[in-house]
Amino acid sequence: MPDQQSKFEQFKALHQRKTAFVIPNPWDAGSARLLTSLGFEALATTSAGYAFSKGKRDSLAALGRDEMLGNAAEIVAATDVPVSADLGDGFGASPDICAETIRLASAIGLVGGSIEDATGDPAAPICEFSLAVERVRAAAEAARSLPFMLTARAENHLCGRDDLDDTIRRLQAFEEAGADVLYAPGLPDLNAIRSVCASVSKPVNVVMGLSGPVYSIRELEDAGVRRVSVGGSMARAALGALMRAAREVKESGTFTYAAEALSGADIAALMTDQTLKVRT
Repeated sequence: MPDQQSKFEQFKALHQRKTAFVIPNPWDAGSARLLTSLGFEALATTSAGYAFSKGKRDSLAALGRDEMLGNAAEIVAATDVPVSADLGDGFGASPDICAETIRLASAIGLVGGSIEDATGDPAAPICEFSLAVERVRAAAEAARSLPFMLTARAENHLCGRDDLDDTIRRLQAFEEAGADVLYAPGLPDLNAIRSVCASVSKPVNVVMGLSGPVYSIRELEDAGVRRVSVGGSMARAALGALMRAAREVKESGTFTYAAEALSGADIAALMTDQTLKVRT
């Protein structure tokens, strides 16, 4: 298994390519092993996928730092590729808490993580600008002495604030504050994505698989995107398959869903092969 510094260098190099790469989002150790076996070069945790696996909603109030880092540690241990983490709002409003979250994330082997400017408060869903910037600055300062890449997220478009100018303003400020990667989930279209990429110099992450238009890797790459994640969409796809299978049994009394299931032998190989490679 590569050491943490080697994984960090690998992760950093992925962002320096001229081509985009996909960083899918496992929600547990098993899904991490499956994605690793397919040749993905890095993984990122998903708060949504983890929440669903625990019978919870994806909300800042429902997910604590200890349990999220515990889930991330299991994913890190299950793969030999770099892992970044969804660290929500840093698990606290103050810049000091965000910085401590980065240090704790690095301590369990993560080589990257994201801090967002959402508050979880429906009355004021987005953090005030200056505080949002200070939170990113504190997180970046903590990351600077670690093998850790900080992603700063501007959450306007997931919180009903379709203000592209403000989103770009925030991302530019986050870049200046020291963020390594910039991310604005929920951008409405390819033109908005292109505008964001043209407005900053650091790599931009875009999420696919959520609601709204879906673009190919080539289209996103041409727009300037360097990293593509899928958020909780693969977890939702897995739940969708479970729902269809269960409905078939309940409503039709048949079991044809099993024809598309992974075999027990394939799963056993994924879960026990320490090289984390598909054997042929």
